[in-house]
Amino acid sequence: MSLSAYVPIVALFALAAAFALGSVGVSLVVGPKRFNRAKHAAYECGIESSPQPVGGGRFPIKFYLTAMLFIIFDIEIIFLYPWAVTFDALGLFGFVEMILFIATVFVAYAYVWRRGGLNWD
Repeated sequence: MSLSAYVPIVALFALAAAFALGSVGVSLVVGPKRFNRAKHAAYECGIESSPQPVGGGRFPIKFYLTAMLFIIFDIEIIFLYPWAVTFDALGLFGFVEMILFIATVFVAYAYVWRRGGLNWD
């Protein structure tokens, strides 16, 4: 295999690098240069920190649980895509294995649904 097959890939990487470096360079030249003390201070989302949480020490985990559920069901899609691409080559064994996989994920989905994990209060 000759190296000429890699020329388009190298050109694409060079174009992406030139665009990234060019964007940073242009922003340095064209961007505003008004500095003050507030801009140089560390940014902490504008809220003064306090030693105790607002809710009295309890931290709601709704967002964490939602993110974890998204990751779990997103991984299912990641496993389904290669299976769909090679469906014909896998035959009956691949079909049965994917049915078992989907059934397992569906049981987990039903469990989360029954426990109220999908309710957004």
